Amino acid sequence: ICAIAHVTAKTMPHEDAECRKGSAPSIHDPATRELSVVVPSYNEENRLPLMMDEALDYLEKRQKRDPSFTYEVIVVNDGSKDQTAQVAKEYCKKYGSDKVRVISLEKNRGKGGAVRTGVFSSRGKKILMADADGATKFADIEKVEEGLKNLRPWPKEMAISCGSRAHLEKDSIAKRSYFRTLLMYGFHFLVWFLCVKEIRDTQCGFKLLTREAALQTFSNLHIERWAFDVELLYISQRLKIPIAEVAVNWTEIEGSKLVPFWSWLQMGRDLLFIRLRYMTGAWKLEAKKYN
Repeated sequence: ICAIAHVTAKTMPHEDAECRKGSAPSIHDPATRELSVVVPSYNEENRLPLMMDEALDYLEKRQKRDPSFTYEVIVVNDGSKDQTAQVAKEYCKKYGSDKVRVISLEKNRGKGGAVRTGVFSSRGKKILMADADGATKFADIEKVEEGLKNLRPWPKEMAISCGSRAHLEKDSIAKRSYFRTLLMYGFHFLVWFLCVKEIRDTQCGFKLLTREAALQTFSNLHIERWAFDVELLYISQRLKIPIAEVAVNWTEIEGSKLVPFWSWLQMGRDLLFIRLRYMTGAWKLEAKKYN
């Protein structure tokens, strides 16, 4: 298994082409905004408007209270087959392309690949990952910001604050089938045993990173699908980046792209390969620098 994991490992990914074209923004450049919000979106024409309305309403009100607060929302259209890109572009027209940007990928790369593309093109001092379904209340950004603040002083300006649904686990179990509950516990055990021991909920899509932490972690990221969160936190722990876990409000929204059995199987395979590929040296961590 170790030999297969080593031989089949992808080469270290380089900066995405989207960030190389002309004068496009890059994570390697100094920040010019206070906050970047990266929204990975695949076939989200129905769920995206609710999330964008809530997020932009909050961000606009915050900017009115504090004119020095600047932001951008980056919607990464991950090869959608519906009208996701067109829906997102309507927000560009309404709020301006300086506040809302849309990056469209020709082929679906997976949530991790989409988030990575958005992060590489971000301009914020802090970068927030937020799911397109709006399952987490956007105002809870203040909770993860507080979690980030409590980690100061940040070593080498690196810190991560993760939204968490762990406090809701008992209620969610009561609503799930025994099979899905078994899969959930099996996944949690593999995460703990193979990769990340100190974070109870690695999969919540509401994570806030300092710009330096985003540069170092996403530049080393390999997994492009569901298990990318685990590799992100695994890399963070290897680099000794402090991580906070903060309880957030969360509501299950219909339309999830997660297929209960096959997605969990794929994630289980990826978890094993994350551990083995770093252990055998197929994947190595490299320090990145700003331009």
